[in-house]
Amino acid sequence: MDLQSQLSRRERQIMDIIYARGEASISQVREELPDPPARGAVGRMIRILEDKGHLRHYQKGREFIFRPTVPRRQAGPSALRRVVDTFFGGSAGKLVVAAISSGDLSAKELAAIKKLLKDKEAADERAR
Repeated sequence: MDLQSQLSRRERQIMDIIYARGEASISQVREELPDPPARGAVGRMIRILEDKGHLRHYQKGREFIFRPTVPRRQAGPSALRRVVDTFFGGSAGKLVVAAISSGDLSAKELAAIKKLLKDKEAADERAR
């Protein structure tokens, strides 16, 4: 089980905010949290994430600035796996269909997907 899946909903929200920003203070995290708890509660949750090894900090003036310990590109695959498992029944194909059906993809992104599919089909044909 990956470490991200062991986080509470609020801890995941905090991590998402810090990943999106790259780094953040307690105040910055609190500003972006939906229905934010008191500043002290946000600070305690961030310290718990630090104790769990997800965050580290440095001091900038009077504030502590928190950063993820795992780079975004390394955390991405486990986060994607969690989304696929949670919302698409473990099917990456259903995720792709939903993404294409959403209409949110640019022509360039659709062309890249078409090329990947074509390349995959060609590789499968060669393997037969």
